[in-house]
Amino acid sequence: MTKILRNIKGDKVIWAVVALLALFSFLPVYSASSNLAYLYGDGDTFSFLIKHFAHLVLGFLIMYGVHKIPYHYFKGLSIIMIPVVLVLLLVTMAQNTTIEGANASRWIRVPFVGVTFQTSTLAAVVLMAYVARYLSKIKDQTISFKESLLPLWLPVFLVLMLILPANFSTAAIIFSMVIMLVFLGGYPLKYISVVLGTGFIVLVFFILFAKAFPGMFPNRVDTWVSRIENFVDNKDTQEDYQIERAKIAIARGGVIGTGPGKSVQRNFLPQSSSDFIYAIIIEEWGFLGGVFLMLLYMFLLFRLVVVAHKSEDVFGKLLVIGVGLPIVFQALINMAVAVELFPVTGQTLPLISSGGTSIWMTCLAIGIVLSVSSKREAIIEKELDKEKEENPLEVLREAV
Repeated sequence: MTKILRNIKGDKVIWAVVALLALFSFLPVYSASSNLAYLYGDGDTFSFLIKHFAHLVLGFLIMYGVHKIPYHYFKGLSIIMIPVVLVLLLVTMAQNTTIEGANASRWIRVPFVGVTFQTSTLAAVVLMAYVARYLSKIKDQTISFKESLLPLWLPVFLVLMLILPANFSTAAIIFSMVIMLVFLGGYPLKYISVVLGTGFIVLVFFILFAKAFPGMFPNRVDTWVSRIENFVDNKDTQEDYQIERAKIAIARGGVIGTGPGKSVQRNFLPQSSSDFIYAIIIEEWGFLGGVFLMLLYMFLLFRLVVVAHKSEDVFGKLLVIGVGLPIVFQALINMAVAVELFPVTGQTLPLISSGGTSIWMTCLAIGIVLSVSSKREAIIEKELDKEKEENPLEVLREAV
């Protein structure tokens, strides 16, 4: 264990926050998976706990391995991986999978292993690294919109258009994060406004196309519209079943909660261990537990800003923001949905919700952040070693 700890590099606070979130996740996942155990199993929730443990172990192995890679390698890797994720997204969309008549083409099954994988989450991390690479390349240069159209925006819109038919919320989050990143990267505001306008027009045309040919995208646009209408109208309908149960769970939690494992609404919420796990957490841990969890994510955001600020180059700064900020953003969206501050999106709570792909890709992104911070540590250690070589007497005094 001591040897492993010595090999861990990067921001130790981020390591601690991630480990704390992962450890805490076992309690709500074990509690909230009871309805799945009875619906799809023999009532044994322990198997779901073991599965969640396996997902976290693999996630931490990914994080450990990635944080050992020098972060400047991600420049080249992002270029290589863009065609790969485009092919994966095409394969995913081509499956045309439906569940109860609705489009569910979000996952592919890994051959020989039998594990399902949500390709859009990998595409999001790769795309953010790619955009960070491009922005660092053009830093302090004057470029025209036409010059950036093919190398920057073509991959962005290709990825988004392949994700949009099956997963509007993920496509919207990725687009928002890309816009945020190019803004922070110094991309001209007049060009950003053109991209925003183009994105809106493309979305409108897609909705009209989906309405005209409903067989190509079964029920997806209707689902988006109904979710937004239900959120705005604030009426109790069949579509509001999950959010109403989540509100009941939050109301039952009160200030200190009913206690670990004592949730009632976990038996009624279909997505109690994933999309609506925050409501179960508040029911069992109360308002105080919900606020504490939110503060952990806010503290993670703070450390991301610190790592970005201390990075030695522009690519490192943008890479940390690009892959790190979506984690916190997704967490806030998940919490906002649970308390009905945002329409239902289907976004999980990073490192807390059950689900392998979400955990693995979150750990991948955090590993990249830790790779950037470990580079800073290596530079500081090198400077200290150089000072010791130049001042051997100071080394003797420290030894005494």
